[in-house]
Amino acid sequence: MNAIPAHVAGVDEIIMVVPTPDGEVNELVLAAAAIAGVSRVFTIGCAQAVAALAYGTQTVPQVDKIVGPGNIYVAAAKSMVFGRVGIDMIAGPSEILVICDGKTDPDWIAMDLFSQAEHDEDAQSILLSPDADFLQKVKASIDKLLPEMERREIIEKSLNARGVLIEVRDLDQAVEVANYIAPEHLELSIENPQALAQKIRHAGAIFMGRYTAEALGDYCAGPNHVLPTSRTARFSSPLGVYDFQKRSSLIMCSADGASELGKTASVLARGESLTAHARSAEYRIKK
Repeated sequence: MNAIPAHVAGVDEIIMVVPTPDGEVNELVLAAAAIAGVSRVFTIGCAQAVAALAYGTQTVPQVDKIVGPGNIYVAAAKSMVFGRVGIDMIAGPSEILVICDGKTDPDWIAMDLFSQAEHDEDAQSILLSPDADFLQKVKASIDKLLPEMERREIIEKSLNARGVLIEVRDLDQAVEVANYIAPEHLELSIENPQALAQKIRHAGAIFMGRYTAEALGDYCAGPNHVLPTSRTARFSSPLGVYDFQKRSSLIMCSADGASELGKTASVLARGESLTAHARSAEYRIKK
């Protein structure tokens, strides 16, 4: 998710940092890094990895941009080093918002909510539906399925603290709520998701229809799953090739062009009492 768009953009060297809990190296992670074309890997994680990349150490090179999600410490570290290096975004806990018309299997929806709740006690799972009876069915599914979940304690704390099932007037009101929340993950579990998607203004990734579980995007579907959270989808986009590109302005004047533009620049510069600016432009005005 991080390396491939960097390659497409033409990044010469891609440095990866990865935590190794208890000193154990995950061979699958290293295999994925090799397939994705990562240049170098350092077994360091969390805030200290961000600091190492931003400032450089005797072994870890300083980089130009740090991208990718992490926990609250990673997010805080990225915010602190922004300016010394570029960053993609400051991502918070995972979140999912599901809009459902009441015709999807309630067990499916309950498990979709679990899929993000199991990430973190601070994760947020929200369901919007105009069908009050359906909301009760989903609540019953949650109560039925929760005891069998391996990460039950985390899911339960997340749902109790931040999960919510909301009855809305209709799907249009659901869109209003969704656009205000600007969720990281938005599931449109409805009959005609294409029509409703046109009304969505703020969302990181939109999962269309009853069969498109958000979990597919976590692993194997969609262009990228490094996504804006905590309402930042109002002004941020998923990680992409554009995050690894820069633009430069090119300005070139002929003698005649410099003469004409110099007259305008002179007036504006003298209006700001910036005499050196004005004279720099005036030197090129044809007499």
